[in-house]
Amino acid sequence: MLDNVQYITPKPLTNEAFSAYGDVIQASNDTNNFTINNGFTHRFHDLANIDVNDDNGRALLNIFRSTPLEQPIAIKMMERHPKGSQAFIPLGNNPYLVVVAPAGEFNSKNIEVFIANSDQGVNYHKGTWHHFCLALVSVSDFLVIDRGGEGDNCDVVDLDGSLVITTV
Repeated sequence: MLDNVQYITPKPLTNEAFSAYGDVIQASNDTNNFTINNGFTHRFHDLANIDVNDDNGRALLNIFRSTPLEQPIAIKMMERHPKGSQAFIPLGNNPYLVVVAPAGEFNSKNIEVFIANSDQGVNYHKGTWHHFCLALVSVSDFLVIDRGGEGDNCDVVDLDGSLVITTV
């Protein structure tokens, strides 16, 4: 049992609140959008800065299947990708949690938690610290766009679990 448990409450995921960490990927009237294909398709254009070119990198397209963790959720790790961005787009109807901290030297005091709706994806900027996707409700699939190529592109920090996300 940890004596120094700190609780953190998720906040809504918005473009403004998340801008220091990356891009919110969402079909919204607030984004650049227009009609194509003779009016039968509405295009929400250029929603994220996919950055994967370091060290001859290339874009990878993946599906990650995430299993919900027992609540309340203790944050026990964070990771970052120093050579490329990483985007997560939910493929189902479940909300999920986004746990982030600024790029640079890791400091657990800077962790923020957002609750994302099923119609919101995220694109972490290169070097942004983040937890793996925290599915809520049930097992959830995410379309993931990240970097493949030369060099190690994942740094992991193990944490003691003293930062706990309050029930959502």
